[in-house]
Amino acid sequence: MSSSAVSSSPSSSSGPVRNWAGNLTYASPRIHRPVGLDQLRALVRDSPRIRALGSGHSFNGVADSTYDLVRLDALPQEIEVDPSTSTVTVSAGTRYAELAAELHRRGFALGNLASLPHISVAGSCATGTHGSGDAQPCLAAAVRGIELVGPDGEATWLRRGDDAFPGAVVALGALGVVTRLTLEIEPAFQVSQRVRLDVPLDEVADRFDAVFGSAYSVSLFTDWLSDTGRVWLKHREGDPEGDWAGGHAATGPEHPVPGALTDPATEQLGLAGPWFERLPHFRPEFQPSAGQELQSELYLPRAAVSQAFAALRGIGSLIAPVLHISEVRTVRADDLWLSPSYGRDSVTFHFTWLPAPEAVAPVLAAVEERLAPLGARPHWGKLSTLPPEEVVASYPRAADFAGLLERIAPEGKFRNPFVDALFPRG
Repeated sequence: MSSSAVSSSPSSSSGPVRNWAGNLTYASPRIHRPVGLDQLRALVRDSPRIRALGSGHSFNGVADSTYDLVRLDALPQEIEVDPSTSTVTVSAGTRYAELAAELHRRGFALGNLASLPHISVAGSCATGTHGSGDAQPCLAAAVRGIELVGPDGEATWLRRGDDAFPGAVVALGALGVVTRLTLEIEPAFQVSQRVRLDVPLDEVADRFDAVFGSAYSVSLFTDWLSDTGRVWLKHREGDPEGDWAGGHAATGPEHPVPGALTDPATEQLGLAGPWFERLPHFRPEFQPSAGQELQSELYLPRAAVSQAFAALRGIGSLIAPVLHISEVRTVRADDLWLSPSYGRDSVTFHFTWLPAPEAVAPVLAAVEERLAPLGARPHWGKLSTLPPEEVVASYPRAADFAGLLERIAPEGKFRNPFVDALFPRG
């Protein structure tokens, strides 16, 4: 995003700004870009309505507002490691690529990363974004503390163990502007990545636990029309080798999207390297994914995986013509109220669609019609056709979050149409 699109002064206005995918023009009349915390706090205090905007990688209106937006990437960057508590405190506008490189330089690591290192820490946690791995919960589960600038412009820390904490981490930006987060870290480690080609989907469905338990992080890519897929295996050095080896080994580098140039993809062919250069699918210096795309994703209970495979393969001829690629991953359960993996080990079905909204919409509706009865929860930052009331009903602690919202921000300073549709004001 160019510097002319945002302002460092609360009174300045900007022209139209679009999200990363280009499918959404933000409705906000002003997008502020404060350069100091005092300026941010004054801006929040004096604004009737305001929302934080992260890296713009959401595909829906979760971060949008008809009032002011604020970006935090011009604030002083903070990455403070505390080896005694195995934590790092990081400024909210920092991107995972920046955080990971500095942590590794200091000899530390995050246990999990999303497929794109380009996204901001605060925005990723606020929407429940995840990586992959049977033992790996979503990125927000690493949060041990969160600093919020509330409606009065004052900053308050919430820490794990506080009553409100499980509702404040994945909070869709509705409780305040997050300025800093404290994350759990561990010693740096090495990862090697291999790809298996022409893996039968029947085998994946029948031996799902064996396939997804065969490496630290595992992804299946398919179009749901063919009978096979490709499996990415990210093996943590020192972990025991899994005994699954379906399909055949790739002999050259692969890109998750068939036919795409492989330069943006992270190193493969079993060459070990630093955790942050292997756990994502894409290198931070390149355009990630397909580039021109739309995205949706549904989290299902892990026990529903066979039914979900059958449902999607049954409409593969409908899905494939408007699809770049679909990805299947696993996510461990967590205790964060609005996390899509709250309370249940999950399998996620991600769809990278062609940038054709009118053609994609009915196909997405057909996908959700078949997966919703299996307990699907949509990713908060991606496209969905499910009614808001149906989405909220799938969260056991939704009423608790609504109460927290009224307690922390009773005047609705951080609300927007997205939040209002999910949690209408009384």
